[in-house]
Amino acid sequence: MSTSSRPTTHPVSVSAPPRLAAETCLQIYDLMLRARVLEERLITMYKQGDGFFWIGGPGEEAFNVPLGLLVDKGRGVDHDFLHLHYRSAATLLAMGADPVDALRQMKNVASDPYSKGRNFAGHFSVREWNIVPVTSPIEVQYSIAIGTARAQRKAKGITVVQGGDAGTAEGDFATCMVWASRKGAELPVLMIVTNNRYGISTPYAGQHGYEQISDRGKAFGIQTAVIDGNDPEASYAALKQAIAYVRNEKRPFLLEAMVSRLRGHSSASGANLVKDEIDCVARFEERLIERQILTRAEIDRRRETYTNELAEAAKHVRTEAQPTPESAFDYIFAERNLVGEDN
Repeated sequence: MSTSSRPTTHPVSVSAPPRLAAETCLQIYDLMLRARVLEERLITMYKQGDGFFWIGGPGEEAFNVPLGLLVDKGRGVDHDFLHLHYRSAATLLAMGADPVDALRQMKNVASDPYSKGRNFAGHFSVREWNIVPVTSPIEVQYSIAIGTARAQRKAKGITVVQGGDAGTAEGDFATCMVWASRKGAELPVLMIVTNNRYGISTPYAGQHGYEQISDRGKAFGIQTAVIDGNDPEASYAALKQAIAYVRNEKRPFLLEAMVSRLRGHSSASGANLVKDEIDCVARFEERLIERQILTRAEIDRRRETYTNELAEAAKHVRTEAQPTPESAFDYIFAERNLVGEDN
């Protein structure tokens, strides 16, 4: 996809994103790089036959890492609920997930903590962190998010729901806006759209009757913003402000982040590198070098280290056991009342 199909300007929720401290920039960059190397390893595993399907978010790290750093991680309504999608690996890593667990899910081994080897890449679920299971049908998370947001109307936590631009054509997206914005019954939900201007193979142009998806929120009286999701400092500032608004005002906010799709939609389209997209990792590296926070040699050493670590981890994951045939019907229905019990 040519970057010329994107809007030339992006209104933002802050006039100029403040420059983050060097320590914070290093933290964000390190997680962005780890997430990128993880996606590259998952793609390699798929091409080597160590997985049946790949879908992920290379190109969205500059937005998804700040999101993972800024949410209130925990369990229960007083912490933030996250309804993510299958391009959210960088958010999980920023929250503290082990990247090797993503390899386990790709390989479908029984040690996969997210689905016990029953789902494919990017379908995370962490009950202790309020990460609701990622679904394969697109955008249904926007309808599901209404439930946790309603439960949090008088709680400390908020609901964060994220999806892509193409899926906003689904009714679930409009349903979330309707329920979140009802007068006197507004919901504390941060609706996020990561817009890469493509839906599988269909370009954004000609599919939407508006320039920005966030424009739709205005009809519902929802506060909105559009940001450069390829800029981690802009993303951090906008997310911090949006999260604070939803948490303090107990009202919805619609945030649209313009991002890149560097490896196509999924392995179904080949997962090959798209060279004319903005690479947020490479762009942030240039910024860090310019500010003398890192050198090119240090960047190269980090990438080599993380690449080698995951290559070794992938070898180990190949030796881990697959789910047994006898367990095929496990984890389909709850064996106890997980809602009513205090556990």
